[in-house]
Amino acid sequence: MLLTTTDLPGVLLFEPQVFEDSRGCFFESYNENVFKEQGIDVRWVQDNQSVSYYGVIRGLHYQLPPFAQNKLVRVNRGKILDVAVDLRKGSPTFGQTYCKVLSAKNRRAIFIPKGFAHGFSVLSKQADVIYKCDAFYNKESEAGIIYNDAELNIDWRIPPENIIISDKDKGLPTFAQCNNSFVFDG
Repeated sequence: MLLTTTDLPGVLLFEPQVFEDSRGCFFESYNENVFKEQGIDVRWVQDNQSVSYYGVIRGLHYQLPPFAQNKLVRVNRGKILDVAVDLRKGSPTFGQTYCKVLSAKNRRAIFIPKGFAHGFSVLSKQADVIYKCDAFYNKESEAGIIYNDAELNIDWRIPPENIIISDKDKGLPTFAQCNNSFVFDG
């Protein structure tokens, strides 16, 4: 796996080595040793999968401590724009976003650490998104930020008339008003 650091400290992009032949292809989508070599020593406890259609925006979501989650996100079918937002107060990149296209074709995965909000928009007809979490879902610690927050100004690459948002996500607070107890630890 090829590791690329991003502009947001802690957010990492992984690109697997793909072996292709007449039968198709093979690649490692996760290797614990590779992650440990990069200082990521997590115990994954939950895998989530969503199926969404063109125009859907999911997020921006996160869980508050002590139930905050590290996530490893990849796409099994289709194409998405994956978004991470730095919520760590005191971070040099506080409030900044990282956006990257993930697809079944490019086979990339993004590691999003605790202290970041996460969301994605579906750019293909359908997308199957799979992500690992190192903490179980906890409804009481659930938090989020409205997708169209003016301060974050995220270009989800979906025309406004095609955006599909859940009622729950439509009611999320702005970045300035969100429930956030994350602190940058250097």
